[in-house]
Amino acid sequence: MERAIFAGGCFWCMVKPFDSLPGIESVISGYTGGTKANPTYLEVKSGTTGHTEAVEIIFDPALISFKELVEIYWQQTDPTDAFGQFEDRGSSYRPVIYYFDEQQRKIAEDSRSALQNSGRFDQPIVTQIEPAAAFYPAEAEHQDYYQRNPENYLKNAERRKKFIGEFW
Repeated sequence: MERAIFAGGCFWCMVKPFDSLPGIESVISGYTGGTKANPTYLEVKSGTTGHTEAVEIIFDPALISFKELVEIYWQQTDPTDAFGQFEDRGSSYRPVIYYFDEQQRKIAEDSRSALQNSGRFDQPIVTQIEPAAAFYPAEAEHQDYYQRNPENYLKNAERRKKFIGEFW
């Protein structure tokens, strides 16, 4: 099994696109990239810890590749918005692809360059590509949120859904 970590705004909205794909063992909502060990949701949301809300994906590379996961990731985000995603604003919601090794880094950077050169977006692609740091699972109420709170999930995902329909 391998790991991938993606930040793309609210982690509630980043679980569902990956959750039921063949080769995915788990998708966990959590926090990464900051300075505080074991941060809470309220601490991360306040923007004081340096963390992003992210998802950690455990996957079988024989069934789904990191490259495929990156392509799915792009289609869940606005890669031209460095200051949050959709309804969620601030540094804790910034888009980041975290990598665990040089192969993942190269795949992410090549994919970002290809997206920039595709002409799909008029603005620059600003999604960051950073080395993976400690990942802290979020509190239990944030896990599988889309399944346990479908009405609130759909309300929170409206702008994201509209953007995805428009650009992808």
